Amino acid sequence: MKNAVQLVALLVILAGWSVTEAQPPPKVAKIGVLADVNSPPVEALRQGLRDLGYIEGQNILIEYRYAEGKRDRLPDYAAELIRQKVDLIVAVAQAVPYAAKSVKDIPVIFGFSGDALDAGLVASLARPGANVTGVSFFVSVLAGKRVELLKEALPATTRLSVLANPGHAGIQIELRETQNAAQAFGMSVQYQTAQVADDFPHAFDAIAKHRVNALITFPDGVMLAKRKEIAEFSAKNRIASVSGWSEFAEAGGLMTYGPNFLSSWRRVAVFVDKVLRGAKPADLPVEQPMKFEFVINLKTAKQIGVTISPNVLARADKVIK
Repeated sequence: MKNAVQLVALLVILAGWSVTEAQPPPKVAKIGVLADVNSPPVEALRQGLRDLGYIEGQNILIEYRYAEGKRDRLPDYAAELIRQKVDLIVAVAQAVPYAAKSVKDIPVIFGFSGDALDAGLVASLARPGANVTGVSFFVSVLAGKRVELLKEALPATTRLSVLANPGHAGIQIELRETQNAAQAFGMSVQYQTAQVADDFPHAFDAIAKHRVNALITFPDGVMLAKRKEIAEFSAKNRIASVSGWSEFAEAGGLMTYGPNFLSSWRRVAVFVDKVLRGAKPADLPVEQPMKFEFVINLKTAKQIGVTISPNVLARADKVIK
């Protein structure tokens, strides 16, 4: 009997040892973040990871590489992250095209304001097809919707300027949607571009000379970085400024309509989690926002001397007073 008990005990120990050996040891995930600058999207990514149970320094390590405006460094920084043996790279804003082109052997997850198809990042939104996928904030029909909201809010608007980054993937689609909507409402459209800081004073001068009623700024990283200057220029010239992310309205723009930028960035963490759990980027469809918010800055309306109709105000998700 004693021998039988000892045999059973030994089998239990061996069985437990076998189960333990069959399970992989706990792994601390290591990811790289490649960005032009340290910006709010990076903190939104970190928050999204925390929401999913990833604690930086405990079960996840993050290597950060910021080009600080010197984008020619981005390919080298991507190579550095690969040498650090990261499990994947999260590419932010202007760094996305660089990462997609230069990183081939590990997953790349992006948060991208442009058209992922136009930029050549993926084969299709439903089937990315390679090692790159993520979240795109680009919804072309919103460009026309912003014109519609502008006309409803300020029916007297007849002259419209568009300010955009010419390097933004999908810009021609957004411009076409804007022009078509403006034409339908009897508005003329004047188009200006700015890609680097030195471009903005020239663009502002051209817009002021055209004496437009309103300015629509296509949302992307370049314009986001200059949102305060755009709002100040618009207020000084009593121009109604419209864009796509609430950050523009919070900086002093009159109205915005589009996805919540930082909430969309927190969704990037979901893709990171899926890939770390074994999913392949090629099998993860690019996600586009489905929920949009309409924000009005009444303080700015008063400053530029316009009155927003009550019907439009009632439809706003947020009113800044």
